[in-house]
Amino acid sequence: MLSVVIPLFNEEENIGPLQAELATALARRDYELVLVDDCSTDKTLERIQRGPGVRVIEFEKNAGQSAAMYHGIHAAKGDITIFLDGDRQNDPADIVKMLAKLDEGFDLVCGWRVNRQDNWSKKISSRIANFVRSRFTRDGVHDTGCSLKVLRTECRDALFLFRGMHRFIPALVKGLGYRVTEMPTHHRPRVAGVSKYGFGSRAWKATCDMFAVRWFLSRQLKVRIRKRD
Repeated sequence: MLSVVIPLFNEEENIGPLQAELATALARRDYELVLVDDCSTDKTLERIQRGPGVRVIEFEKNAGQSAAMYHGIHAAKGDITIFLDGDRQNDPADIVKMLAKLDEGFDLVCGWRVNRQDNWSKKISSRIANFVRSRFTRDGVHDTGCSLKVLRTECRDALFLFRGMHRFIPALVKGLGYRVTEMPTHHRPRVAGVSKYGFGSRAWKATCDMFAVRWFLSRQLKVRIRKRD
């Protein structure tokens, strides 16, 4: 079974159409939806199409994207977990292609927004941040800011919760010895709601996180059990 984890924060106009798109994209697959509401203040919770295979986690207070993704994957029941944003800029039609890539022997497949549909300032700032982060953490990924990811659920053992964790999922997963790759994915302009994230306010924190993750990876122990009686 697949577990589709979607963080939600004030996406009342997007959640219904997104659920419909996922139903089409995964029509022949057994999957569950794990919707993590990050204390939305609009009608997001009311607009969710409830039913079998739809599970909702409601935060008591706003905790951020990293917390939503972390708790979502730890609630996942499927062998494979899929992350995507609730703003419909990720295209669910890419999921099947990413699953095929996973079957080539990888543990994590990251989306790469080659033709990104955002304003120029957001694209430039993201490109700089990705360039620095990729070379510093050596994760080998061009666009870690793309939320669309497909991974084996066992990879959650590599994750630990801190603010900004979602930017370092490839580095943490690769650091524990899992195989990581990426592939181009379709990126769409936002048609409803507003962006929740800004570059200037998080640049310094992201830089500090980058140093911390690099230190953690340098100190991490990788142990493989040869035999257990």
